Amino acid sequence: MDRVRVGVFAADSLMQEGLTSFLRTRPELRVADRTELGERDVMVVQADRLTREVVAELQSGDGRAVVPKVLLAGELRDNEIVHVAESRVVAVLPRSRTSGDRLVEAIVAAASGRGLMPSDVLGRLVDSVRRLHEEVLLPRGIGSAGLTAREVDVLRLVAEGWDTAKIADKLCYSERTVKNVIYSMTTRLKLRNRPHAVAYAVRAGVI
Repeated sequence: MDRVRVGVFAADSLMQEGLTSFLRTRPELRVADRTELGERDVMVVQADRLTREVVAELQSGDGRAVVPKVLLAGELRDNEIVHVAESRVVAVLPRSRTSGDRLVEAIVAAASGRGLMPSDVLGRLVDSVRRLHEEVLLPRGIGSAGLTAREVDVLRLVAEGWDTAKIADKLCYSERTVKNVIYSMTTRLKLRNRPHAVAYAVRAGVI
């Protein structure tokens, strides 16, 4: 099996060194400079708080490739969850309750197009979006009619924390069909990831 290329960004230099050293010991991974990562690689971002520097790294604001990210974080506040939704974060792991093996599992899953967004994070994201009045997540010029009935069905289950396999079983689709539905929708509506799509659907009033 090909090793997953992974970059590391930590707000603290000691954590950066420790996390990098640990990931280098894992045979599934190959640590690379984060400036050289591409869309098929994975970035691990560790931060207790989402500072401006961390948010900029999550959003790859310096023009680097948009890389799937695994966020190893402390307790996220509601406004920080919104920043997560605006970035290509495919997995959120609580730092205090995540083992090394669990982190590696999340990295490998992210590289294969899967993610881990805890249901409580998705629920808080939905609540946060409902409270917001600024256009922080909804792409302008696109209304609720931009979603098909099938896309809405899929998004309802995503919002409840269901993974691809369970969604496919519930809706009697193949997993490939579910992935294609999500990819087509996020690409067409210029949405960054599944949480962003859920937030968009909430703002559109369809879920």
